Amino acid sequence: MDQDIKKLAAEVAKLNGHRFVTMHNSVPKMLAFNFARGLAFGLGSVIGATLLVSVLVYLLSQIDFIPIIGEWATVLSTALADINGAMDENANGQ
Repeated sequence: MDQDIKKLAAEVAKLNGHRFVTMHNSVPKMLAFNFARGLAFGLGSVIGATLLVSVLVYLLSQIDFIPIIGEWATVLSTALADINGAMDENANGQ
């Protein structure tokens, strides 16, 4: 029984020295880690959504043989191109 308790104590001491545990013992380190994690998650979400929407719009703009979807996709593609053109003009004018 004493040997089992010693083994358990050794494992607990080993876990207390782990980087995850030591990081969460310090509030500033934990806040910095969670802040960086949140920034990475937000940036990844925006980039992923942008890529997904752009691929979806491109694929929909290629569908011209289905009358309703083709017209809608063409209008959407034209509107996005106009918005991008206006944004480019504003960026170059400033």
